[in-house]
Amino acid sequence: MPTADPADGVAQLCAALVRIDTTNTSSGDAQGEREAAELVASVLADEVGVEPLVLESAPRRANVVARVPGRDPALPALLVQAHLDVVPADAAAWTVPPFAGEIRDGCVWGRGSVDMKDMCATVLSALRSWRSRGVAPRRDLVLAFVADEETGGEYGAGWLVAEHPGLFAGCGAGIGEGGGYTLDVGGVRLYPIGTAERGTMHLRLTASGRAGHGSRPNPDNAVVALVAALARIAAHRWPVQLTPTVREYLVRTGEALGVPVDLGSDAAVDATVARLGRAGALAAAVVRPSTTPTVLSAGSAVNVIPSTAQALVDTRVLPGGTEEVLAVVDELLGPDVRREFVSRGEPVQAPFDSPWFTAMTEALRAEDPEAVVVPYCLGGGTDAKAFSALGIPCYGFGPLGLPADDGYDHRAMAHGVDERVPVAALEFGARVLDRFLREV
Repeated sequence: MPTADPADGVAQLCAALVRIDTTNTSSGDAQGEREAAELVASVLADEVGVEPLVLESAPRRANVVARVPGRDPALPALLVQAHLDVVPADAAAWTVPPFAGEIRDGCVWGRGSVDMKDMCATVLSALRSWRSRGVAPRRDLVLAFVADEETGGEYGAGWLVAEHPGLFAGCGAGIGEGGGYTLDVGGVRLYPIGTAERGTMHLRLTASGRAGHGSRPNPDNAVVALVAALARIAAHRWPVQLTPTVREYLVRTGEALGVPVDLGSDAAVDATVARLGRAGALAAAVVRPSTTPTVLSAGSAVNVIPSTAQALVDTRVLPGGTEEVLAVVDELLGPDVRREFVSRGEPVQAPFDSPWFTAMTEALRAEDPEAVVVPYCLGGGTDAKAFSALGIPCYGFGPLGLPADDGYDHRAMAHGVDERVPVAALEFGARVLDRFLREV
């Protein structure tokens, strides 16, 4: 039942979502997305009072889209997007069964409690309190609870953007996963908000050569050519590339922590990141591009030289640096190895000197007056990549009020064993989102 408190029942709602197994495998198989979408749709219809659309991109690959009318329909709408699928969990390794959705020791336990059924619950909890209070948002809200984020969004955000772009017309900005949570560093409470994401390029490398017997000399060995190219890629030290978001994160965080910040050289940047400690860990992966070999495939018998050898390389690029990285990769590969894209998601960048960012900052400080709000760049990727293709600047803002470091490592929870989120963190997030979504 709707209540006047935006935080009331948020933990129970998160637990209910966790109990629906929405595991999404790398092969593209998924389960439970339809049931999760139906739960979300029922909350929207029965408790929020809006009419949801449940759209299937394929049988049982369900997405929920709804529009909450604002007081001023002339204002650009705000997109609020979250995904319903989760990565697999090995139940044998968990203290609590991963889909039991238990609330114990002050936390909601289970796969997806951090990535990202927590934000699904905090958004819905805030919205369902509005009926009792007789309030409405300042602007229209476009809600998208989607499938398939964990394997690239082909059946979720990517499909919605390609097949139903009109649902998102008029959105001036969007929020989703990837920021707004507490990072306590020596008593200083940082709240990083995602204003950028590295781009994702998964590359398949193929070397071709002359097949033959393993006992005979063969200078045209595809395996040798591929391994040599991979060795060059692995040994390459990418130079520092400070984007506006990363530079601002380092400067603001250094000021807040009283840590000297020197960005004058690659070595100085690395030393600054190290001095920032836990806060520096958020920047360590995003001060430069990366190329990481992950999969090798060649041959079928020890005495046969194969005609081809292949590898996959996980390549991450920063806003503005895609073509430069590809040019260097091609140089490192040399003439004997060709590359192709397995998948490609462009970097994301949104302004941190915007009214949207200011409104997020104000909502956080209303709940935590000592909040130090900083922009930061995500090392991985989210569905923001799909929605940004529509020209919507996207922010990582799924607020949580997390405790100081007491053995709970929030960043290790996503995709980890014993994933869990504190109930108090969810309640904080629901209150922040209530304020932000009403007032922005």
